[in-house]
Amino acid sequence: MAFEGLTEKLQSAFKKLTGKGKLNEQNVKDAMREVRMALLEADVNYMVVKDFIKKVTEKCIGVEILNSLNAGQQVIKIVNEEMTALMGGSNAKLTWSSSVPTIYMLCGLQGAGKTTMAAKLAGYLTKQGKKPMLAACDIYRPAAIKQLQVVGEKVNVPVFEKGTQDPVKTSMEAIEYARYYGRDVLIIDTAGRLHIDEKLMEELKRIKAAVKPQEILLVVDAMTGQDAVNVAKSFDEQLSIDGVIVTKLDGDTRGGAALSVRAVTGKPIKFSGTGEKLGDIEPFHPERMASRILGMGDVLTLIEKATEAADLAEIEKLAREKKNPYDMNLEDFLQQMKSMKKMGSLKGVLGMLPGIGSKLKDVDIDENALKKPEAIISSMTVKERRHPEILNASRRKRIAAGAGVQVQDVNALIRQFEQSRQMMKQMMGNKKGMMRQMRHMNIPDLK
Repeated sequence: MAFEGLTEKLQSAFKKLTGKGKLNEQNVKDAMREVRMALLEADVNYMVVKDFIKKVTEKCIGVEILNSLNAGQQVIKIVNEEMTALMGGSNAKLTWSSSVPTIYMLCGLQGAGKTTMAAKLAGYLTKQGKKPMLAACDIYRPAAIKQLQVVGEKVNVPVFEKGTQDPVKTSMEAIEYARYYGRDVLIIDTAGRLHIDEKLMEELKRIKAAVKPQEILLVVDAMTGQDAVNVAKSFDEQLSIDGVIVTKLDGDTRGGAALSVRAVTGKPIKFSGTGEKLGDIEPFHPERMASRILGMGDVLTLIEKATEAADLAEIEKLAREKKNPYDMNLEDFLQQMKSMKKMGSLKGVLGMLPGIGSKLKDVDIDENALKKPEAIISSMTVKERRHPEILNASRRKRIAAGAGVQVQDVNALIRQFEQSRQMMKQMMGNKKGMMRQMRHMNIPDLK
């Protein structure tokens, strides 16, 4: 995962501070020296690091900080605040045109994941209630148009293409097509190059002049580190971009691009790509990213992912029908596992929990861990799923054979199911106990 090395080094530096009680200037300067080295090793721009360390040091070496009993925690708070400010302060949302369609023009170098990101963005906007359309204007890269059609079909978004005709003409025709068919968003996938050249820029400038996009979004590869920042600066100077989308932020990357691009270009990161699946796109929240980098987790994004993955209608139905925890069956258990899979990789989900992310560096997490229990439950009859109490030895043996697993695996799943049911019973019992206490204290039961 991104920032693992940086997180580990920062936590090491802060650990020395939090164990000292009161601090002196030398303690702070020593810690900031380690922070500076950690940021530079993460490929953060040198001038950005220099300015960041200066600001943090000035705020930390204050009488009220050094004389505080929890000075170490306050230093971490200051670093968190400055890191959030460095990345833009708050989430920069997409802006919308007063006329239909709103046009977003995606640009970037080859290999940054621009075409896939166009589909990810279209899928994301569909979930927001929009009706996007994709326009294939990369006529040079072999199979670029076909790739856009494939990913567009996967997110159920139409793709407008006119083969290898002039991309400016294609983009203009795409606007008219979108208007005629009631598509309120048009995402233009433009051509990339292995490096920035005059021919590429001229074509992008012609498209910009013709379609007058609401926003020009530059797609950069986080794994290229400082090069991504240089690319962003060059594109901004010639096209005046409106925002950046960072891809491959889930990879084994040092993360310097995410920490540098706003400070160098002045343009916000609007989205980040967090995996290979077409649903792996997140709005970029600087405050949440700062918390992740400092090993504090990202509970808000985790909650959002869980909410998005959950079938609210199914949950409401479950709440109505399963008032007793022992009404829960293996069909419900299977539904819970499917919802969890929608949240993304297990490592990514666990990495959002406070204090967990930095400990996952050398942990081998089996991303297919949910496949076995899913296969076991799928090998059961409907009656067995709804009445797990009938699962005797012969039934378990048949189920194991059907799922291609051992009987021990079936037994382990049943134990896990029973434990979750018992846990739910305890949670409901605690809730009832709290309600009784509230009534004794004359506290209203807020529903």
